[in-house]
Amino acid sequence: MASEEIRVGLVGCGSRGTGAAEDCLKSAPGIRLVALADAFSDRLERSRRYFSEQRLDGLDVADERCFVGYDAYRRLIESGVDLVLLATPPGFRPLHFEAAIAAGKHVFMEKPVAVDPVGVRRILAAGEQAREKELGVVAGTLYRHDRKFQETIRRVHDGAIGDIRAGRCAYNTGTLWRHDRKPGESDLEWQVRNWYYFDWLSGDHIVEQHVHTLDVMNWAMGGPPVRAIATGGRQVRVGPAHGNIYDHFAVDYEFASGAHVLSLCRQIAGAHGEVGAWFVGTKGRAAPYSGRIEGESAWSFEGKAPNAYVVEHTDLVRSLREGKPLNEARQIAESTLTAILGREAAYTGKSVAWEEMLASDLDLTPPSLDLESLADRMVPEVRPVPMPGVAR
Repeated sequence: MASEEIRVGLVGCGSRGTGAAEDCLKSAPGIRLVALADAFSDRLERSRRYFSEQRLDGLDVADERCFVGYDAYRRLIESGVDLVLLATPPGFRPLHFEAAIAAGKHVFMEKPVAVDPVGVRRILAAGEQAREKELGVVAGTLYRHDRKFQETIRRVHDGAIGDIRAGRCAYNTGTLWRHDRKPGESDLEWQVRNWYYFDWLSGDHIVEQHVHTLDVMNWAMGGPPVRAIATGGRQVRVGPAHGNIYDHFAVDYEFASGAHVLSLCRQIAGAHGEVGAWFVGTKGRAAPYSGRIEGESAWSFEGKAPNAYVVEHTDLVRSLREGKPLNEARQIAESTLTAILGREAAYTGKSVAWEEMLASDLDLTPPSLDLESLADRMVPEVRPVPMPGVAR
């Protein structure tokens, strides 16, 4: 594909999906955005108008390649694209990823990639199929493609801070957007439009947002944790419009080395905000978000790193054109499961082991829904807000 164009299709035309498609268009020459798909026509048209206003090179989205509905992803995959961008609510990611890989398409998929262990195992299996088919798979964990993070973590792995004994990571922010229910909206449409606040669609904010920092934690630690003990709750966002998710979590992740990392995440307005990761070793300390190492091998990142939102697409395209496709399915699946592990430890109030979580039959898809053939008349049966000591 070194001299050929790459035809790209976007599934999920919200702000992140639209941003991902724009980043992809800016990532390398020869990229053409040719197809759009979304469950809702207004979201698709809004995205299409944005692209038209930006006048980006590579836009070629004809009416016949705009697909609307819950099955729009299938029609887009069949429309002749080479690379599929998956940016719908995470609850749909395993289904869409499986379909793209089965059709022989390269994939860029936003994080997280599942909301439960059943979905994680589907991602792992499809990721192995992608490897066998020599298909490229890159995830939206942009820090893996950020020079500042890469150089900091490389030094950590080379022993700059010695053996890691402890760490802390945080994603404490204010509140996010919310979609208020409009007259005439069905239960299904309202939940999908208000997807962030339902665990079957977002996985809760520890999974949807904090997965970024948990991915950095796993990266620095050389793999996922072996166990988690956690607490969390729903203190401020308590109304029906906020679905059934928590607004804060605190997790103690234990690793095979005996090291522990404290994980904090919160979405509460007016509270202290902090996003980052810090690691303490026998010879010093590392802070990947600031690109700094303190101790015997003190070092600070200098210069300005390129926009990682674009670089992650550049890296994918380069790998395809060099015939050495990247495959990040396993690493993002493990980081997603790390977040799920912390969530379930908080939901249940139990000490939960990694292997127990990986093998779990937990499936958050409401029993009334068939994701293969969603219809607006379907009524999602959302589980109650989980209560520690009671929840399974």
